[in-house]
Amino acid sequence: MHPILNKNLFFVKEHVGMFKASNNYDIYDPETQEIILECREPNLGFFTKMFRFTDYKRMTPFEVVISTPGGEQIIKVKRGISLFLSTVDVFDEKDNLVGKFKQQFFSIGGKFNLLDMNNKVVCTLKGKWTSWDFKFVKEGHEFAHVSKQWSGFGKELFTSADNYMLKIDESVPQDNRLRILILAAVMCIDMVLKE
Repeated sequence: MHPILNKNLFFVKEHVGMFKASNNYDIYDPETQEIILECREPNLGFFTKMFRFTDYKRMTPFEVVISTPGGEQIIKVKRGISLFLSTVDVFDEKDNLVGKFKQQFFSIGGKFNLLDMNNKVVCTLKGKWTSWDFKFVKEGHEFAHVSKQWSGFGKELFTSADNYMLKIDESVPQDNRLRILILAAVMCIDMVLKE
């Protein structure tokens, strides 16, 4: 696992554009305000691009690569065509399956189970319809929080509605694969729930 994933704060900034089919993000260290990771869809096919401009956008497949600014892959996230509920596979830097997350049926505001390689639930992503506020929880313990509200380091980076902060709780051990699953899920919230 790449050491950059042992950080606890990640500021995510979406690339905004009028006619963009792909989802592109830069991930900053909020303390230094430097880009530490890039999130791109490098293999977007023609038909997928076309459907991204229709009402079927949420159903389109995606393959998102999270890499260092130098191009070293850290995480890959893939989903096929989604008719009702999404199942998204998460891979590490060597394309080994780390786990997946599955959208839950009839969840208000959006809800995913994050699963390890053995399909065991490691935590649940819960969100609210009314705000961009998501929590990764299990049995009352919060592992991470995603919000558009931030008052700490990097507050001045919040210039548009397309930016948000991921805070991973210090109780999540370093080099734990849960960190890969959390960051992967955060990069896909927009594509699966919010479009």
